[in-house]
Amino acid sequence: MPRTLAQRALLACAALAVLAACGTETKDGATESLGTKAAVPAPVKPVRKPVQGLPGMPPVLDPKDVYAADRPNRLSPVVKDFPSRVYVPNTESDTVSVIDPKTYQVIETIHVGRQPQHVVPSWDMKTLWVNNNRGHTLTPIDPSTGKAGEPVEVHDPYNLYFTPNGRYAVVMASLDRELVFRDPHTMERRKTVPVSCYGVNHADFSLDGRYFIVSCEFSGELLKVDTEKMKVIGQQKLPFDGAMPQDVKVSPDGKRFYVADMMADGMWVLDGDTFGKPTLLPTGKGTHGLYVSRDSREMYVSNRGEGTVSVFDFTQNRITRKWHLPHGGSPDMGGVSADGKVLWLSGRYNSEVYAIDTRTGEQLARIKVGSGPHGLAVYPQPGRYSLGHTGIFR
Repeated sequence: MPRTLAQRALLACAALAVLAACGTETKDGATESLGTKAAVPAPVKPVRKPVQGLPGMPPVLDPKDVYAADRPNRLSPVVKDFPSRVYVPNTESDTVSVIDPKTYQVIETIHVGRQPQHVVPSWDMKTLWVNNNRGHTLTPIDPSTGKAGEPVEVHDPYNLYFTPNGRYAVVMASLDRELVFRDPHTMERRKTVPVSCYGVNHADFSLDGRYFIVSCEFSGELLKVDTEKMKVIGQQKLPFDGAMPQDVKVSPDGKRFYVADMMADGMWVLDGDTFGKPTLLPTGKGTHGLYVSRDSREMYVSNRGEGTVSVFDFTQNRITRKWHLPHGGSPDMGGVSADGKVLWLSGRYNSEVYAIDTRTGEQLARIKVGSGPHGLAVYPQPGRYSLGHTGIFR
């Protein structure tokens, strides 16, 4: 029977309905079932490759910030009940002045060996070691009581560090021209590494702890040392006539090392991995100590020759401020308070210690101590373990 025009129209509509039930075309050509939408893949989060650290080393908390454990007042259970003190070794008085940071007063004077250079927190943070350089001893101080123990015989201990896995103490025997790896508790000698440079004194470790950079003050050189092999794997002369490198610090991201130079009046900036030629960033006369802020954004640079502190911004890669001590001074070595609000520095040639507000640069106190104050330690400080010097914590 022939279909009418109306019937043909109804059949066409039915066919379209069937097609619609099977699917429909989207604007971009993709076919979607009725009542559903094309699946949207979940965003893929970048996976941070874990840092393959030195065997036995605590895991790196943040590959982008080696100082992630050093946030304000984040004290380890080991040290949280220790009284807050500033320990000042007086090289010419053979004493350690103990300052209460709340009152800015010297509350005790501890007699130690000849020419104490630095007060160094042990790897496990339970002991402070006073480096009696010419007395050839280390004096232990119990930071829970502030009492000194029996000295331990160690030859030429100018400075003291600890490997990131806590396996060895590393004595910077400056005049002996040696790096001496010792038991971190008994200080018994384990391996002696002779060096050809003069005046090994300061160091810092790479992000993964597998090597460290050492400054040689009297010959103007740098060393690169394999931590596990206990072997010098690199050596270079700084490109400045009369260079005298001092303190060493690694950048938060671990990509650069900064080396203070008191004769070049600035910091050398060095790629530790390649150990290539460094560049000089001027900071001030007599550049000496380097201390990282609690938020890892800045570094305080003491300029001993002009009585100032330069503030270096890691991200901007430049000096952003300079603080002048009233009436001058000789700011040398020190550290940052646990809350990050105060920078403490010894006044090497003025028999005094400076407390500086890290927000404003204002001098909060100037405290008289013994003669020749040098590597003072602020204690306790945040962190999981100590790499030595006046307090390098990870």
